[in-house]
Amino acid sequence: MWWRGSAGSAAGVSDGHHHRHESTSTDTEVGDSLIPRVAPLARLVESERFQIFIGSIIVANAIVLGLETYPGLMERYGSTLIFLNSVFYGIFLIELLTRIVSYGTRPWNFFRDGWNVFDFIIIGGALIPAVREQATVLRLLRLARIVRLMRFLPDARVLLSTITKATPAVLSMGVLTVLLLFIYGIVGWTMFGAALPDHWGNVGTAMLTLFVLLTLENFPVYLAEASAVNPFATVYFLSYVLIAAFIIVNLLIGVVISSMERAREEEAAAARKQGQDRKAAMLDHIVEIREALDELEGEVDGMPDRQEGARKRGINENRLDMQEPSRTPKGYENPVLDPDDNDESQLPQ
Repeated sequence: MWWRGSAGSAAGVSDGHHHRHESTSTDTEVGDSLIPRVAPLARLVESERFQIFIGSIIVANAIVLGLETYPGLMERYGSTLIFLNSVFYGIFLIELLTRIVSYGTRPWNFFRDGWNVFDFIIIGGALIPAVREQATVLRLLRLARIVRLMRFLPDARVLLSTITKATPAVLSMGVLTVLLLFIYGIVGWTMFGAALPDHWGNVGTAMLTLFVLLTLENFPVYLAEASAVNPFATVYFLSYVLIAAFIIVNLLIGVVISSMERAREEEAAAARKQGQDRKAAMLDHIVEIREALDELEGEVDGMPDRQEGARKRGINENRLDMQEPSRTPKGYENPVLDPDDNDESQLPQ
């Protein structure tokens, strides 16, 4: 029993060491796969405080970049502003290196995230000598750091995802709008081109006028001028406003809203999946603990039976010892007197 207990203790120590080793690594979900990362560094760079700190540095960097556009401030505090920009860049560089190191022995997994690639380009690009010599390119890279603020704002990421998802539908709507403007531009040039050349003199000018009318700006003025030239101007403008200004614009708004809903659903699904993965891992760990407890409980339940058996064996052995005749070592036997061998002569007279 003792050797089994020792083995169990050794196994428990091994399991504890194994769990402690597992606690030094974690997984990050990218797409449909989990990427192993170094747990302390991953928790650091993904923590809310760290993200708030980096977001504050991005805002401060944007303020410094704006202050550099004032000649008077640059004359007085130019060296201070340049120093602050260098400090901010050093913080961004340390953040970038920390994120890369958090992927452990597989740093290439860092580039599987689009935001990480963006950060690497705008931060690491400033280290290239050819880029540092180009003041305009370097300033654009500094300006692009402000866009990194969207990484730390969930709602901003949803809006960016909405724009990305709505782009194909918006392009289709754009083609339809240009076609509609071209058709109405040709009709408008035919009806009002000769009398109103400033707004309808050619198809390009007519399309520009109609594009402005999409916002209904100066609509009464255009309608009054055209009505004085052609009696069908009212039908022309009302049909255009109903089709272009109302239907197409509302369809465009509907496309954007639909894309935003899809983006929010995908982000919520990703969050649920990540939570389910963590919950599944926790449940697996709980199952392992329960199995270990069941085995330990079985061993503890078997201990009284083994002790009772040992006690009974000891009692039986004692009974056998009491039932067996006593054995005297050879050479120490007591002599047995025979009555016939009594010699009366040997008795005292």
